[in-house]
Amino acid sequence: MELHIGIDDTDSTRGGCTTYIAARLVEKFSKMGIQFVDYPNIIRLNPNIPYKTRGNAAVALRLNVMKEDCDLLQEIVLQEIEENSHIEKAGTDPAVVLLRGKPTGKIKRLSHKALWDVVPADEALTALRHSDAIAVAYGTRLGLVGALAAVGQTLDGDHTFELVAYRSKENLGTPRRVVENSVKRMDRLTAPRTFNNYDFENRRMLITPHGPDPVLLGVRGESPKIVLKAFRMLTIREPVERWVIFRTNHGTDAHLNGPYLKEQVKPHRPAVLTGIVASKPERIAGGHVFFTLRYKNGAVRCAAFEPTGEFREAVARLLPGDKVTVLGGVRKPDAHLPVTINLEKMRIHHLTNELSVENPRCPRCEKHMKSAGKGQGFRCERCSLRAPNAHKQVVRKPRNLHTGLYIPDRKAHRHLTKPLPRYGLEKEGWNHKPPLGAWHEP
Repeated sequence: MELHIGIDDTDSTRGGCTTYIAARLVEKFSKMGIQFVDYPNIIRLNPNIPYKTRGNAAVALRLNVMKEDCDLLQEIVLQEIEENSHIEKAGTDPAVVLLRGKPTGKIKRLSHKALWDVVPADEALTALRHSDAIAVAYGTRLGLVGALAAVGQTLDGDHTFELVAYRSKENLGTPRRVVENSVKRMDRLTAPRTFNNYDFENRRMLITPHGPDPVLLGVRGESPKIVLKAFRMLTIREPVERWVIFRTNHGTDAHLNGPYLKEQVKPHRPAVLTGIVASKPERIAGGHVFFTLRYKNGAVRCAAFEPTGEFREAVARLLPGDKVTVLGGVRKPDAHLPVTINLEKMRIHHLTNELSVENPRCPRCEKHMKSAGKGQGFRCERCSLRAPNAHKQVVRKPRNLHTGLYIPDRKAHRHLTKPLPRYGLEKEGWNHKPPLGAWHEP
């Protein structure tokens, strides 16, 4: 029978990692001879949730087991969570869901909603009651939402893979010793089949996190084969405790496909709005750029914040009358800003003409002429040519902008943000075959 195990909220701002617990369970279950029917899944949920720890990730393990083994596996999972999660830290509320059989339609719908909306714990409990699932929550019930969403998000459409390597305990909290030049070389040899390895514009490694968690690095790509190949190209000068290849919704824009995102602007949700630029963008202290978008149901303030890099410059060159689609997370109002869309992407559909009125140019030397006096036309200060019948001209100025898709610098990407190299590489489904070859160690 199928057994789906979802786990969420085992980490804290001071360390821990839900994927690390999944990696340890992969080792234990493999030694027991348990069959995996899918790679372990990392499911990134709505990135705008205010109470997320870091990347708002939950994990799912999908197994083929004997019915009589379910109780034993449950004990192993709970023991692992109790020993390796930060239960004692405020805001850490681990939860696990063990579902026997395939996810129900109600669970799948909740899982999809959790990608872009705020789902209350009571809604998760209702879905659990109508399924053959066991749920355990430590602390509040918030972790149940992520655990159940991970179970229901079976990644039947577009997906990517990530090889996550973990550190030895003695190195936690120290700088990660991954050689930068090896990351650059790996990127040159494997991109675009791998993505977001290195930010060449800002000279920054993207595969290594910076917190106290046990993740050493994560290589993201289009297949298990390419992420393993890329990992083996890296020069790492510290021990690797273990590594696992996950199947995931990283880099898929999964959070931008909610049914109401084109109509409603609500805090803690994404928005995808097409409209007309209603105000000339303004730049404030710190380099942030703001403008107002007028769309079907009203108007909303949009922002390109400083970390988005050159993306801000494209936003700053917009003009009233331009038609654009904005995609991003909705920030709730505060003392400084009204409801604001924090831009993740922007697509320009149409650019209005920027016109200026100029004096005519001299036909001899092409320099702008000067007025010769009221009703007397123009004269050239350089060659003294007079043009008594000349008139001012309306000139279309170059916009230094084009229609198409604009995305911020890589350093500003969220986990779910689909980077430019992935456009055209989207997958339409999954073969539902068990993991093959080397996909974890140990």
